[in-house]
Amino acid sequence: MISIAVLGHGVVGSGVAEVLTINQGSITEKVGQPVVVKRILDLRSFPQLPYADKFTTNFDDIVNDTEISIVVETMGGLHPAYDYAKAALSAGKSVVTSNKELVAAKGDELLALAQANNVSFLFEASVGGGIPIIRPLWQCLAANEVEGIAGILNGTTNFMLTHMVQDGMSFEDALALAQQLGYAERNPAADVEGMDACRKICILASLAFGKHVYPDQVHTEGITHLTAADVRCAEQLGCVIKLIGKARRTEDGVYCLVAPMLVPKDSILSGVNDVFNAILVQGNAVGDVVFYGKGAGKLPTASAVVADVIDAAKHQGAPHCLSWEPAAPNHVLNSTDEAFSFLIRFETTEREALSARLVESFGDITVVNCLENELVVVTSPLSEKELSRRLSALPEAAPISCLRIASL
Repeated sequence: MISIAVLGHGVVGSGVAEVLTINQGSITEKVGQPVVVKRILDLRSFPQLPYADKFTTNFDDIVNDTEISIVVETMGGLHPAYDYAKAALSAGKSVVTSNKELVAAKGDELLALAQANNVSFLFEASVGGGIPIIRPLWQCLAANEVEGIAGILNGTTNFMLTHMVQDGMSFEDALALAQQLGYAERNPAADVEGMDACRKICILASLAFGKHVYPDQVHTEGITHLTAADVRCAEQLGCVIKLIGKARRTEDGVYCLVAPMLVPKDSILSGVNDVFNAILVQGNAVGDVVFYGKGAGKLPTASAVVADVIDAAKHQGAPHCLSWEPAAPNHVLNSTDEAFSFLIRFETTEREALSARLVESFGDITVVNCLENELVVVTSPLSEKELSRRLSALPEAAPISCLRIASL
């Protein structure tokens, strides 16, 4: 019998207990012996549950229990999750987590600690919820040099953008709907400001390119500044706006970025709507492959967590060891040096005069007349650094909106 402990009995933690119960028979067949929850750590008590006797408020009851060989962390946040994960690994227990913040901030350290103690540190659910992506990157695509990753990594913002595009909603109305339906938290900052997507692209980039990428190294923009006018301009260009997490390997290092981008409608990512996520991986041998599904939810996420539990249970004593190296100087390149075409909106009643000045400064631009009292242009590819330099030379041309056009 394999005894495990679950840290946290929220949405994901309770889902883990549920999946282990409803699929007990098939999980036992796959592992070769039963997998049972011995302890659940939570500050709350749940006397109505059939497993109420398993709850504890003391982590020592778990870390000092030699029968518990796998610890499942579903608490979220960095502390105390990091301290608990570190203690469990040091005690010779495998750790499975759905905590993207933990993996993005401490992944290299915890992976090294797992290797040193001959146990597993697994985190399939940390990026795509129920979408398999970590294991395919690590195993199925192992013969490839991954050249780039781009994806819609946050279901809340994708739901909001879908309704802004399809229903003409404002950002505020789309957020209110997402909160009403339970897709957005009362404090939605991590989603709408891009930090959730940032942590996920950091994990993917670290795994794909072999060195740890920290969230504070990644230029991150959210969707809070987007308006219905931006959506209309994108539509006229044959695009939709999506919040994209993107990482690309070059000879000099890795570009990594999270920002709202115009995605052409002939891209597979343009049709990913509502709370669905999609991750496009470009391999030098396989070409483009896409992983698609719901990126969150109780049972989808719990299914990915339990799959890692099964993996850890089957490989006790000979664990599967994902790994990447610690962060390296200059590995993550300055995103302002990466070239994009930009859609830029200027408020003006003097379109012709401003257009002439922009042509002088930018050379090749395309004018898109989609809004009254505005000049809307698309630039040829240039770096954000160069874009800023050219705009600063035109003080009369202060843009009211500037969006990248995705090159996926």
